[in-house]
Amino acid sequence: MTVMIPQRPAGKNQRLMRIEHEIVRELSEIVREELKDPRVGFVTIVGAEVSPDLRSARVYASPMGDERAARETMRGLQSAAGFLSSELGKRMQTRRTPHLTFVRDRSIEHGVRVSHIIDEVRKRDERKNGEQ
Repeated sequence: MTVMIPQRPAGKNQRLMRIEHEIVRELSEIVREELKDPRVGFVTIVGAEVSPDLRSARVYASPMGDERAARETMRGLQSAAGFLSSELGKRMQTRRTPHLTFVRDRSIEHGVRVSHIIDEVRKRDERKNGEQ
């Protein structure tokens, strides 16, 4: 799993950013090693946004696979949110453990698509230059 650290947005304090990073790191590990839901396939936890009172967190996940598999993965993650929050609470030293809401992030999917387009254009250019 890949962990991406976002740049510090304006108005967000260092402590909140550290907690968000820790949530991403811990959830990545919990999903990979402890979550047994068969609906959850290969997924990358991309980021998290935590409310200032730490009561809720929006977790961005990028599932791999076709559309149906991605939907099932997101359903599985949301279904396991209580378990994941509980496990997160055991690992993190915070007063509160946030309620988790999972949101599908398509940035990796988009990056793969752009990479394929670039490869196709490069191949076309090579064929064109070979014919001349």
